[in-house]
Amino acid sequence: MEPRDREGGAGQPRSADGKNSGRVIVIGPYLRTRRGDGAQPASPDARDFEARLDEAAGLARAIDLVVTEAVLAPITQIRPATYLGKGKVDEVSGLIAGQVPGQGIELVVMDCALSPIQQRNLEKAWNTKVLDRTGLILEIFGRRAKTKEGALQVELAHLNYQRSRLVRSWTHLERQRGGFGFMGGPGETQIEADRRLIGDRITRLENELKKVQATRRLHRAGRQRVPYRVVALVGYTNAGKSTLFNRLTRADVQAADMLFATLDPTLRAIALPHGGKAMLSDTVGFISNLPTQLVAAFRATLEEVLEADVILHVRDISHEDAEAQQHDVEAVLGQLGIDPEASDNIIEVWNKIDRLNDAARENLVNIAARRPPERPCLLVSAHTGEGIEALLQTIEDRLAASRITLDLSIDAADGAGISWLHRNSEVLAKDLHDGRYDMTVRVDPSKRDVVVERYQAVPRVA
Repeated sequence: MEPRDREGGAGQPRSADGKNSGRVIVIGPYLRTRRGDGAQPASPDARDFEARLDEAAGLARAIDLVVTEAVLAPITQIRPATYLGKGKVDEVSGLIAGQVPGQGIELVVMDCALSPIQQRNLEKAWNTKVLDRTGLILEIFGRRAKTKEGALQVELAHLNYQRSRLVRSWTHLERQRGGFGFMGGPGETQIEADRRLIGDRITRLENELKKVQATRRLHRAGRQRVPYRVVALVGYTNAGKSTLFNRLTRADVQAADMLFATLDPTLRAIALPHGGKAMLSDTVGFISNLPTQLVAAFRATLEEVLEADVILHVRDISHEDAEAQQHDVEAVLGQLGIDPEASDNIIEVWNKIDRLNDAARENLVNIAARRPPERPCLLVSAHTGEGIEALLQTIEDRLAASRITLDLSIDAADGAGISWLHRNSEVLAKDLHDGRYDMTVRVDPSKRDVVVERYQAVPRVA
């Protein structure tokens, strides 16, 4: 194993009361190939081990944990009992025992998915609490959720996770509750009671989330009655989605250099180059090995992505694992029923180009120029604003692809009619001649017949 000191002294994150919330060791038990002794990924397209370990440490710091050490522990096979081999378990025990008195390790984070038995066995071996990647991400989401909907979704994911953790790890789970009557049977064991209580709570939460979904459908139907199309931001966590959201909408959504800095979805209007408007939705960031409980719980929120007219896949193109992150995001989109290869409404946004040198930037420009028109990618910097105008124009062009362009003439005195057109269509041109406005508008197919009949509009020939 390769321990590395990650404690930053005064620069370490602290909890709201100013105190460090816990000293932890982060362990990266990643599968490697059997050839050689080097720590190499098990497949050529896998993420670099160092980058994965850094990300895991970042997740721990996201909830104000003090990462004292990050330990790379490559393995060639997964042990059913402890995930790690006995030698590595003993080495971690030595690291925990070697801490300064009064500054002991309170938690060990394993950057993998542990079974309940593996987690219990490691806790016994190390005499400290153990948290796997799923539990850590759930803790972060629980800390970040601010709206009622977000809290419901996180609690549902937590309960589904906890239900799988109910093994006979504690003596209170072995107690039994007596049955009815003098000669009642053995009754209900504590573990069965816990499962039943969690199951009841899950059912109530699912019913509440169904109401949330119904409310979202009503809001979505309301937006569909006006000519506002929906553009959804998706991407790996910390790719710069919230910064881009603020740049496009002039909003003030929290944007920080932190994994999962924002959680609850936000919608704002954006102005398009020719005066039209669209609704921009900022969604939760994705991450590798995103817990399935979270994907299921946040499906109501992520329905905004399913219903979006355009999806902006925001990528941190300056990151060393940008390609691996792209595959992770596409995998989550696949779980939602969106095929990135077949979908024609996805635009890749290569963000953070301000961090690149001239040679790297020129290389990306050449790569982007060779992309097919149906799969465009835009180079932008949400931080400096570079490339934003081109991005807005591309969004407008993509939204306009399914709209119909009409030419019409309307009496300048018909203020109500002109106002209706501005509210229900995208006005591309408007010229006054002899007391009449010659207008070119772009409308949804659903409004075509209304405009043609009311204004004698003529479809423009392409």
